[in-house]
Amino acid sequence: MSDLIFPMTEVLGQPAVRVQAPDGAQAIVLLHGGHVVSWIPAGGREQLYLSPKAVAGPGQAVRGGVPVIFPQFEQRGPDTSLPRHGLARTRTWAVESSSRAKDHAQLTLALDDTAETRALWPHSFTLELTISLSGQRLDLELYAHNPGETSWPFAAALHTYLAVSDLAQARLQGLEGCHYVDSLTGGETIEDHPEKRFSGEVDRIYAKARNLLLRDGPRRLAIETDQLPDLVLWNPGPDKCAALKDMPEDGWQHMLCVEGANIFEPITLGPDESWSGRQSFTLQAS
Repeated sequence: MSDLIFPMTEVLGQPAVRVQAPDGAQAIVLLHGGHVVSWIPAGGREQLYLSPKAVAGPGQAVRGGVPVIFPQFEQRGPDTSLPRHGLARTRTWAVESSSRAKDHAQLTLALDDTAETRALWPHSFTLELTISLSGQRLDLELYAHNPGETSWPFAAALHTYLAVSDLAQARLQGLEGCHYVDSLTGGETIEDHPEKRFSGEVDRIYAKARNLLLRDGPRRLAIETDQLPDLVLWNPGPDKCAALKDMPEDGWQHMLCVEGANIFEPITLGPDESWSGRQSFTLQAS
């Protein structure tokens, strides 16, 4: 493990890093999955949803926070022989670096291919996830590098579970005019609502959705992406939520997944090529 300036803790029985900025902003990141499970802005409250029934362990994805999806999204590709949502969210990551300045804190975790991953996906890769905190802002940057001798395509997503006080009262602005695929119906159309409202299950992938605003009572959370041109909206709704062993029955009422992604057009990295994508969240003054 690289030199670490932040304290270690334990969450869900797994080692975790508590990233702390001098202004009081903090995040908790599991080494299991490189999984951000908490973000509290300076002087604020928890912004992410972590299921109270979440579990973590070998081969087990954590329900909530920010799972890292790579190199496969669901069963959309580019390699449907892989486990659902790929390899990264159930592997142990390592601390690459950590730093803290006057009003900023940063942690980078890394994941390299192993014999176990190559048995599932026969490629060499390096991933890095950089978590940056400053005041009311959280930046998550995913970096992928191909150190091998053959090219490979991949999809990626930062599967962010945002906490909401009441899903029925939440509003998401910024999707009007975006083309989307509805995974529940298989249909495709253009979003015609300037303010998206929610009443239950939703599972959509939007193209070219970059600047959004989540309204949740007095709370205003700005969401921006860079090099993650697609956006996934997901909530299991009451029926599917009740069937999930790692969610309470009413959990769907308190979360909304808003995830920057690259799905519709998978990226191909040739030998020694790299890519990075970022999703940022800023809590605005109410």
